[in-house]
Amino acid sequence: MKKIDARGLECPQPVLKTKSTLQEDKPENIKVLIDNSASQQNVQRFLESQGYQTASGLEGTCYFVIGSYDFAPAAPLLPAKDRSTDAEKILVMCTSDRIGYGDDMLGLKLMINFLRTLKEMGDELWRLVFVNNGVKLTIQGSEVLEDLKAYETAGLNILVCGTCLDHFNLLKKKQTGQTTNMLDIVTAMQLADKVITI
Repeated sequence: MKKIDARGLECPQPVLKTKSTLQEDKPENIKVLIDNSASQQNVQRFLESQGYQTASGLEGTCYFVIGSYDFAPAAPLLPAKDRSTDAEKILVMCTSDRIGYGDDMLGLKLMINFLRTLKEMGDELWRLVFVNNGVKLTIQGSEVLEDLKAYETAGLNILVCGTCLDHFNLLKKKQTGQTTNMLDIVTAMQLADKVITI
């Protein structure tokens, strides 16, 4: 079994180190050691996207992911929403839980209204990404949680930064979206026709 020690590495380095190992060694069995839950989820999802069957757990204070290659076709890392091929792919990145500066209550109200109005983009809304303080919009108690869940149910891919959730100690409070890493976010930005940052 190929072992990777990715403890102490910041996102997305555990995933990148795992990806590099798969490209160079093509191991049938792999074990990745990580020091936080967000990286564990990211590595596990990446291995599964490459056709590996996975298991994960905790040994003392060390998280781990074990992968065994099952020769199944790999699922895409970021599955696309079904939509017409001529629709523009717009990625919206929310970097805060409010819009603008000056009055925080007004900023929060503007963000809530913005997120609730995004449905007007129709099929062009392709990805919704939450980073930094924006991840607070995806947790229990968020005023837009039900709206985000409805978007997800309708097929919109919502990506939520795992490093950011971990930083704010909110990983267990996330209620919607896929916990993700910077590699997934950068890949999504490359595939998008347009990126809107709020």
